[in-house]
Amino acid sequence: MIIGVTGGIGSGKSTVLRAVARQGYPVYDCDTEAKRLIVEDPTVRKQLAELFGPEVYNNGVYQTQLVAAQVFADPGKLARLNAIVHPAVTEDIRRWAADKDLAFIESAILVSSGMNSLCDVLVAVTAPEAVRVQRVLHRAAEQGKPTTEAEVRARIRSQQAESGHPMHEINNDGTTPIDTLAQQLIHFAQSL
Repeated sequence: MIIGVTGGIGSGKSTVLRAVARQGYPVYDCDTEAKRLIVEDPTVRKQLAELFGPEVYNNGVYQTQLVAAQVFADPGKLARLNAIVHPAVTEDIRRWAADKDLAFIESAILVSSGMNSLCDVLVAVTAPEAVRVQRVLHRAAEQGKPTTEAEVRARIRSQQAESGHPMHEINNDGTTPIDTLAQQLIHFAQSL
């Protein structure tokens, strides 16, 4: 069984799923694995070089700033980038999950990428907007990438339709310990 876990920026889905992984359950982080495939998968590399030019890999290093500049200037390129990366991630998930009885997939864009079709159940990790804003501002400051509250709120609004129709929600408002939330998610998955 595959449990798809989604949630907007600052909801804490990654934090909850790290706790699930510490309990020994397999978790596939779509963001991390997409970055790996962009670097390691020869088919993805070839397609990205055709789309963005050979300079997209400078000495073998994927040039995220070059790609970002092009996709922000040309929404059609963003769609083509997604049409390369999303199917590669989907196929990677299929291989990864093939021998697992219970596995969790994490993605903020689970529904819009179509990867929700791989999932038996969708779970949304939620939190009040004010909590999400503070988490993102704190994380950005820790990473040395300061942002503004207005920018964070704009990103939250842009993601609002993503959750789809989850069967279950985990409220990560900061009052319940993360390990308890992880246990709630695991118990829910095991009850299906």
